[in-house]
Amino acid sequence: MSLRYALLGVLEARPMTGYELAQFFGQSAAWVWSAPHSNIYPELRRLEEEGLLVGTTDLRGEKLERRTYSLTDLGLTKLLKWAVTEPTPSYLRDPLLVKVGFLDLADPTEAAVMLRAFIGQQNDLIDGWEEHIAQLRELEAPLLKERLKHRPEAIHEAVAELKANAFQGLIDVARARSECAERALQILETMTNCGT
Repeated sequence: MSLRYALLGVLEARPMTGYELAQFFGQSAAWVWSAPHSNIYPELRRLEEEGLLVGTTDLRGEKLERRTYSLTDLGLTKLLKWAVTEPTPSYLRDPLLVKVGFLDLADPTEAAVMLRAFIGQQNDLIDGWEEHIAQLRELEAPLLKERLKHRPEAIHEAVAELKANAFQGLIDVARARSECAERALQILETMTNCGT
């Protein structure tokens, strides 16, 4: 359900083609939501059928068509209503936590390799999100620049800080996952020292 609102929210900044949206959502380290192309295009069609988006088709070259989507007033109304609706609880499905629960069955050396690789992956994500937060706070993130064109200048920094706060949430989660993996490494080491 959130994909539709993520699409509406991004299109509030500026009109985009399905391809541009797919590229945007494909860069999961650059935003708080990712989605495959196979989910984006059908959702765009549904949003257009519901009157939340309007699509215009341009001809590029002799045969290539490009469809650009824009948010309608109804789409903006729905987006604004959704934005202040209390989120439903989400149930965590984290493969790391499932794996950690069964590491007593695994070879400790192989488990340690996996956990260290996972920690490195989380650190890479954190680095990317920290860079994006810096771009946001400098008002240099491309989509933010588009959004700020139709926001009062007095709130530009606050808008950027709201966006940065979302990415800080991702960083906090990644750090917590990394800490879980670190604790698992310590427990494995203890098990190994006990002769298990």
